[in-house]
Amino acid sequence: MGIDPSKALNEFLRTIQLEKNFSAHTVKGYEQDITQFLAFLNVEGINDLRDVEYLHARLYVTNLYNEKMSRATISRKISSIRTFFRFLNKEFGLDDSSFLSLYHPKKEKRLPNFFYEDELSRLFEANQGDDMKSVRNMALLELLYATGIRVSECTSIELNDIDFHFSILRVMGKGRKERIVPFGQYAHDALLKYINEARPLLMKNEKHNRLFVNMRGGELTERGVRYILNEMIDNACLHTKIYPHMLRHTFATHLLNNGADLRTVQELLGHANLSATQVYTHVTKDHLRSTYMKTHPRA
Repeated sequence: MGIDPSKALNEFLRTIQLEKNFSAHTVKGYEQDITQFLAFLNVEGINDLRDVEYLHARLYVTNLYNEKMSRATISRKISSIRTFFRFLNKEFGLDDSSFLSLYHPKKEKRLPNFFYEDELSRLFEANQGDDMKSVRNMALLELLYATGIRVSECTSIELNDIDFHFSILRVMGKGRKERIVPFGQYAHDALLKYINEARPLLMKNEKHNRLFVNMRGGELTERGVRYILNEMIDNACLHTKIYPHMLRHTFATHLLNNGADLRTVQELLGHANLSATQVYTHVTKDHLRSTYMKTHPRA
């Protein structure tokens, strides 16, 4: 009996969303990766997943390389499709060895981009203002830098997730894992000003509990956050590109540069494994060496 690709994908997505409790962001990523692979199979004339062989898997990955995709992206796509085929093996007895034989490409050793402290100061100074948009944007920037949370976590925050008495924030991270993150006085003051002064004006007739809202009062999206941050970079005349994760990198790098231990930073970032946090030690080593070479009399 054949296995229809579209029906199998829908069943897989339903399973990881409802039974595995994967986040909407993760489910969307799986859907995009697997849909792309199924489109490739369709071009190759494969309409039954039982007909997929190692040759198809190898050719697909070769095409990804030809499209100049990064090694990290290719590795993620391989993992997504392997998970899909494991599901097919469990549910339909399908041979899932086609992708098991593929090697993940070696990861590129790319250090995370971050802001130096003087750059960050310029970013904050250039975006001060008392209008509701500036107040909202400053609260967003202060919170992202103060906590190092992911943009998906930031857009999911609700008003009752914030404890102003203890200056802590409840965050729902990857794999629906909840963690508590502290924030400092600057973020505390900026958030209170936004919630008390700007948010009510932005909300107008909207009714929801999401912390950050767009200029029409609706829930702020991840794309909206990226747009706001790019606008703030332009205001500061910083000749660099910004993305939300850059503030997360900056948060971790500045903590380590100022003496925080790796385990604490791991906990604050919500990393499951210490290896994910260790990439920042390379950044701080570069920082220490650079400072030494500039300041030591015999460097």
